[in-house]
Amino acid sequence: MDANVHNENNHACHNHNHDHNHDHDHNHDHDHNHDHDHNHDHNHGSTPIMAYFTGLILAIIALLLDDNYLLIKNILFIFATIAAGYHVIILEGVTETIENSKKEGRFTPNSHILMGLAAIGATIIGNYWEATLLMLIFSGAHFLEEYAEGRSRREITQLLKMNPTKARLISEDGSVQQVEASQLQIKDKVKVLNGDQIPIDGVILEGSTSIDESAINGESIPLEKNPGDVVFAGTINGNGTFVMEVTKTNENTVFSKIIDLVSQNQHNQTKVAGIIERFEPRYVNLVIMLVLFVMFVSPLFLDWGFDESIYTGLVLLVAASPCALAAATVSVTLSATSNLAKQGVLSKGSAYLTQFGSTKAIAFDKTGTLTKGKPSVTDYEFNDEMVDESFIIDIVVSLESQSNHPLAEAILTKFSANNTYPLTVTNQTGKGLMAEYLGKNYRVGKPSSFQNVSTKIDKMMEKLSNEGKTVVYVAVDELVVGYIALMDMPKENAEDTINYFKDNGIKTILITGDAELTGQAVGDKLGVDQVMANVMPEDKSQKIDQLKSQYGITTMVGDGINDAPALVNADIGMAMGEGTDVAVEVSDIVLMKNDLSKCIYTHKLSKKMNRVIWQNIIFSMAVVVFLVIVTLLGLTDMAISVIIHEGSTLVVIFNGLRLLRKID
Repeated sequence: MDANVHNENNHACHNHNHDHNHDHDHNHDHDHNHDHDHNHDHNHGSTPIMAYFTGLILAIIALLLDDNYLLIKNILFIFATIAAGYHVIILEGVTETIENSKKEGRFTPNSHILMGLAAIGATIIGNYWEATLLMLIFSGAHFLEEYAEGRSRREITQLLKMNPTKARLISEDGSVQQVEASQLQIKDKVKVLNGDQIPIDGVILEGSTSIDESAINGESIPLEKNPGDVVFAGTINGNGTFVMEVTKTNENTVFSKIIDLVSQNQHNQTKVAGIIERFEPRYVNLVIMLVLFVMFVSPLFLDWGFDESIYTGLVLLVAASPCALAAATVSVTLSATSNLAKQGVLSKGSAYLTQFGSTKAIAFDKTGTLTKGKPSVTDYEFNDEMVDESFIIDIVVSLESQSNHPLAEAILTKFSANNTYPLTVTNQTGKGLMAEYLGKNYRVGKPSSFQNVSTKIDKMMEKLSNEGKTVVYVAVDELVVGYIALMDMPKENAEDTINYFKDNGIKTILITGDAELTGQAVGDKLGVDQVMANVMPEDKSQKIDQLKSQYGITTMVGDGINDAPALVNADIGMAMGEGTDVAVEVSDIVLMKNDLSKCIYTHKLSKKMNRVIWQNIIFSMAVVVFLVIVTLLGLTDMAISVIIHEGSTLVVIFNGLRLLRKID
């Protein structure tokens, strides 16, 4: 994996047609399948650099010779041109042109061919030094561009260095032996010492510690972990030592999924990049025809000599080369995806980021996405005239402590008992929990199971139910003495997230299988534009179709298996990383930590990425137009044209690298 990622010196000016046939099984209508099959490996070791410096030395020697050695000078310049352009023109330009042409069945040139033809032409007409200078500047800029792109690639692949390889396996006899992490099996027991890298996903059995999980979720503060807590491969253990049980094989860990996504992302490209690649051969053919016209036809009706028209045509070859245009997207998208990876957001391709920046509607699942996924006590009241509040709370806690129902957990989280009573609890279906204590019967159950209820409590129950809350009654000898209301509450950043998208003119929709009252209550609380309630899992995908036809580009955010069809069908599927494996697998963007504020960050960065891409495209095209005009007017020569041309390519590369910085 490491070699595959680091050995891609993808010069932005190449016609790179990577194989994008990854296992992302989507049926999206938008342009996800880049059908480019070239896997030309541009990593030629140190040979290109050595050849380049050989050419540079030969050129310097030739410049130092006086005109008495003209033949030797010119021969040295020719060899210097060949050496300096060996990698860029021969290995990349010519080789890829041949490969592309074979594949397409017609002449499909790489843009480097333009520079190669310009150097050959300059040599033929006797401008040996200019041919050498062209290759030295062009190849030198090429290596600088590779370095600049490599910076964003190094940023995005830092996670790979953290891939754990060793583990301390506890044998049945209690002895500990060091093994490869890849050999671990589910149910194996592993010892993790302080400061160790956790080798695999699992659950803590013994010991407590704090763990730095920033590699997984972008959270900078170490998390306290105790027996029963989940730990992830690739994260760093703090001061404690613990024993864990393996729950996933090596290839299925969260960390392995991250590596797969990062690797996959590097082989993907934006829709704009795909269009530029497909357009490049046609553009090169057009430039070659224009150059031939300038060289051989223009002297017939312009006051140009043959030498002048040939030279102008060669300068035009350099001026019109689309290198900066081809580079317009590469460093931008790599930098953006790197930035997101450091924030705990992973995209399966920059095409999805491009679309997310242009989304018109965003639909959210409710439970676990906008809400916490478990109920909390929101309201409670006990009749002081009928019962002592402190005593009845102690009774309720004693009852609920013997239940494993989610509502019981929420009640126990809210209330703590001053006194614990040894109750014999009965759980009757349809009635709830009941027990006898000191001759009285105590019961906690749903409202419909009670007959003896005061008008005041009945009215309150109706009000709370209309707010989407679940109400349970507390009764003594079947006389209701109080109630407890519970609700799955919105997450901390849910309202801010909804407000952000609304402020940006994006329609917000809540899609939930819950009843209308519950869904509408949450929707009203958060201020979403539209609530779709009572939606069965199989109907969620259909609702996405409805939103796509109504608004345009639509994003779906979810976390459960029931969200998977909608995540696949949406233009952009965004999964909460702590959700189900299925949701994460089929989504396009993954928020590794269930933090909705990362959704805002991703949208801001996506919009900025789109802006920078268009800045680069407009700038690079403007430079080409400018150079073509001044060339035809005879206001520039080959050296100046090369410097401006390659300078513009570096400008767009470094403009893209700005996206490595964290945005506000």
